Amino acid sequence: MERIYTIPLRDVKRVPRQKRAAKSIRYIREFIEKHMKADDVVIDMGVNEKIWERGREKIPSKIKVRAVEEDGTVEVTLVEE
Repeated sequence: MERIYTIPLRDVKRVPRQKRAAKSIRYIREFIEKHMKADDVVIDMGVNEKIWERGREKIPSKIKVRAVEEDGTVEVTLVEE
């Protein structure tokens, strides 16, 4: 099963500035676990680089990802636009 999600990261901006990038990665994992009902989530390096590209304090306000489920494992990658 494959789904495309636009994940809003505005809630992550309420945490202290130095913790935003790390918290956003955890938030993406929680979002995918909730919406895809999966326990095992693998986040691609492209998603990580997109979150961290402007530093740990200035995360994007939203991110568009593709979630693909195979054998109970969900792999999260960036959507090429």
